[in-house]
Parts: sequence; C-alpha cells; structure tokens
Amino acid sequence: MTDIFSNSQIREILTTLLANDLNIATESAGFFIAIIFSMIGGAIGGMLLAGKDIGYQFSATLGALLGPAGIIPAIIISFAILNLLKNY
Repeated sequence: MTDIFSNSQIREILTTLLANDLNIATESAGFFIAIIFSMIGGAIGGMLLAGKDIGYQFSATLGALLGPAGIIPAIIISFAILNLLKNY
C-alpha cells in the first residue's frame, strides 16, 4: 500500500483532487469512483428489493449492472457544469 502512495503520478492525482483542481485526471478519477459507489449501491438496493424473490446473488448482480445506468449521465452533466463554473 505504501508503494501506491509513494508513486509520483498517484501522489499528483491525489494532490489535485484535494486542491479542487479540475483536469482530465481528476475528472476521470471522480468518474470511476462514482461508478464504483453506484455499483455498490445498486447491488445493495437490488438485494433489499428483490433478494427474496429472485435470489440475493442474482438481484445483486442485476443491481450492480443497472445501478450506474442512471448515474453516468448525471456525472457527465455535473462535470460539464463544474467546468463551466470554473471558467467564470
């Protein structure tokens, strides 16, 4: 784990994330973090909603696959708005 944080490229991305500097690296990092969290949330939601009916593993798989479907357009629009606000 210490090898990851000692890497200069990872350290630069983390520094720009913490400094609220918007560039392509921070936007892609935010995009992938949001997709991972939406997959986890979709899996949990699928298990809560349909776990007893179709099985917990299958409902978690469907939730993880369909969870990011609503999040991805919102992420792209929010990054576009952040870029517009940054320029003004």
